Order: sequence, then C-alpha cells, then structure tokens
Amino acid sequence: MEFHLNQGDIFAILTALCWSSGVIFFQVSGRILGSLQISLLKNIIGVIGFIGFLAVQGDEFPLFTYHDLWIMIISGTFGVAVGDLFFLASLRRLGAGLNAIVSTAYSPTVFLLAFFMFGEVISLQAYFGGVLVITGIIIGTLEIPKDRGRENIAWGVLYGFTAQALTAFSVLLLKPIMETHPVVPIALVRFSTGALLSIGFLVFAKGLPALRETMKQGFKHPPLIMGSILGTFLSVIFWLAGYKYTLAGRAAIYNQLSTIFIILLAAIFLKEAMTRRKWLAVSCALSGALLVSAY
Repeated sequence: MEFHLNQGDIFAILTALCWSSGVIFFQVSGRILGSLQISLLKNIIGVIGFIGFLAVQGDEFPLFTYHDLWIMIISGTFGVAVGDLFFLASLRRLGAGLNAIVSTAYSPTVFLLAFFMFGEVISLQAYFGGVLVITGIIIGTLEIPKDRGRENIAWGVLYGFTAQALTAFSVLLLKPIMETHPVVPIALVRFSTGALLSIGFLVFAKGLPALRETMKQGFKHPPLIMGSILGTFLSVIFWLAGYKYTLAGRAAIYNQLSTIFIILLAAIFLKEAMTRRKWLAVSCALSGALLVSAY
C-alpha cells in the first residue's frame, strides 16, 4: 500500500493544525472575553491579515464579476456570520465534548452537497477512512454533561447540525470561483462580509459601548491575536486552498482531524491528561487519515 498526499490534502491538514492551535489560544482568551466578542475579533483580525498579505504580495485585486461577488457575500453571510452564531449557540448548550461529536456531521454533509452540486464522488476507501476519523472524534470527546437538560441538548444538536451544514454549503459555493481566482482575495471578501455582519449583531445585542470595549480589550490580548492569526488568517487560506486543489470530500476528512489535534495540543500546552481513551481516539483518527491518503 502506498500513501499519497496531493497539494490540496497538505493544505487541508495544515488547516486542521492551524485551527486546532488557534482553538487553544481562543480557550485562553475565553477567560476574559465572550464567545460573540471572540468571533467578531477573530474575523476583524483575519480581514486585516488578508489585506496585509495582498499589500505585501503587490498583485492587483482580481476583477470579480457581480455574480462572483454576490456568491462570496452569500458565502460570508451563511458561513461566517450566521454559521458562527449557530456554532456558538450549540457550543453553549452542549459543551465542547458533545459539540465536537455533532461537528462530525461536517464531512458527510460535504460528501452529499459536493455530489449534488458537482457530481463529485470519492473512493469507497476514503469513506472508510472518514468513518475511522469520525469514530476517533466520538471516542475522544464523548462526555455526556450531567448538568444539561434534554431540551438544551436537543436545541444544541439542531444548532450544531445547522452550523455544519451552513459551513459546508458556504465553502462549496466558492469552489467554482476558486478555479479561476486566488484564494486570499476570496477570503477577504467573504470575511469582510462576516465581520461587518458580526459588528451589526454585537451592536444590536449589546450596544455601541460594547463594541468599543470589545475592540479595546481584544487588541491588547496576545492569546486572541495569536489565535486569530492561526485560527482565522492562516487556517482560512489553507482551508480554501484545500478545497481548490483536492476533492471536497478528501479535504473535509482531513479538516476533521482538527479535533484530534486539539486533544494532543491541550495535553502538551494546557497539561490536560492523555487517557487511554484519548490515545485510542488519536490512533483511530490518524489511521483513518492514512487510509484516505492510501491508494
């Protein structure tokens, strides 16, 4: 058996590494900032990073058609602004463990949508690999919270599935555009839309003073800045590049490794215990990733 990682596969794995690293920093940031505040700030810092990248690169901004611009705005609305709200609502009701399990809906959702939207089919072997990755995530994160009622869990699952569906749909909308345009300008338009809507959500919910206080606290908090650079700026570039250069189904499977990387990074940097169950989860998920890359 040989193993093969194409350019898109590598980008998808780097996505998981950057996002999982960002989550560790976001977890530290969560001690002083709320979820909506973190979401808003990471989007703004991501936009600043995309602008800086394009300025250093020196290339002219692509001439997108009006149709392309509307697609990117729709993607940013569903995937960044609305999708984030559903994700945070799910996280609040389920906790990290159950939310990670619900997030495994991302891969099969991408499989289905990629099939209906583009007629894309991945190999049966890749499906088995995806099942192993999802099984590893479930093993590593399954902790039923005793302090959460059935209603909270039901709504949390519904919100979580909705968030994953919106994320999958929003990135697949961009796939035709990415075939002819570079990913960073696309990311800039997409996240600018999400950031503007997130600002609107915060001002509507808590008022203009809350926005000023959020900006003041966020930009002097190094863990949030590092988390945004890794978890938004770099991971989004790699995420879109993964979908551009490999099959959507393969990219989705490798993206799901982020949960396993979070377990490992939490053990290294946050000193969380690595139990036998977690080692089993890591082994199972990595075996699945190897199976996807084998041919």
